[in-house]
Amino acid sequence: MSAETSFVRYLTHPDVIIEPEKPVPEWSLSTPGRARAETFARAEVLLKTALIISSAERKAIETAEIIGGRLGLGFEIRPNMHENNRSATGYLPQTEFAAVADEFFANPHVSVRGWERAIDAQARIVREVQAVLARDQLGDILFVGHGGVGTLLFCHYSKVPISRQFDQPGSGGNFFTLSRESREIIHPWLPMEAAA
Repeated sequence: MSAETSFVRYLTHPDVIIEPEKPVPEWSLSTPGRARAETFARAEVLLKTALIISSAERKAIETAEIIGGRLGLGFEIRPNMHENNRSATGYLPQTEFAAVADEFFANPHVSVRGWERAIDAQARIVREVQAVLARDQLGDILFVGHGGVGTLLFCHYSKVPISRQFDQPGSGGNFFTLSRESREIIHPWLPMEAAA
C-alpha cells in the first residue's frame, strides 16, 4: 500500500457491568473491560490515529477516554452513533436478547418488538461515519461504538446483505479496519487483543 494510505477503525466497547435496573446506554465498562481498553490503547496500530469519534453511550465514552488518554487525544461525541434503539424492550435476559437480535438481523425491514429497524439503524450509522470521513482530516480515524450498528456498518462496507453471520464474535471489544481512500475492508472483526 502507498505511504498515503490511511485507515479507519471501528471498535466496539469491551465488557460492561450489566445493570438491569439502568437504561442500557448508561451502563459502564467492567473492570475487565477497562483493562482490555487500556491494553488496546497501547497497540502500535493506533499510533497514527489523529481523530477519535465516540457514541454518546457511557460505555463507548469510557472506552474513548481510555484510548484518547493514552494517545494524547481528545474525542468527539456523535450522539447518532448510538446502538440500535432497543428502548421498547429495555434490558432482556441473554437468551431472550439473542433470539430477538437474531430476528432483528434476519428481518431488517421489520421493527422486531418495537426495536429500531435494522435498515434504519444501518442508514444512520453509515450517515454518521460518512460525514466524518468527508472531512479534510489527515491520519487514521478511530470510531468507538457498538456491536449491532458496527455489524450493520461492516455489512455496508463489505457490500453484503444485512446478516448476523457478520456479527462481531464474543460480547464486545472487537474492531475492523477499512481503507480511508477506497472504503474497502482491510480485515474483518478481530478482538482488541489481536492488535496488542
